[in-house]
Amino acid sequence: VPSSKINDPHNLTIELKINGQTKQFSNTKHMLFKIPQILEYLSKFVTLQRGDIIATGTPSGIGPIQPGDVLEASIEKIGTITHEVILERK
Repeated sequence: VPSSKINDPHNLTIELKINGQTKQFSNTKHMLFKIPQILEYLSKFVTLQRGDIIATGTPSGIGPIQPGDVLEASIEKIGTITHEVILERK
């Protein structure tokens, strides 16, 4: 998503649903570090590429997930990713 499409990246709704039920609902304004600070820090150790996803922590509401659960994470104006939890075979 081009940055020109997002007026304020520090005021976007974020949500996580598990099997269609909202488990986490927050806003980027509650992040401990602003996005430029995070990018500056990470850039000291790794070259970020277009499409990279940066996990920055979690709002309240975490809990266990099980194989077969469907996780749907969304950020306002950016998009949604959906994943099914799969049991790793050893």
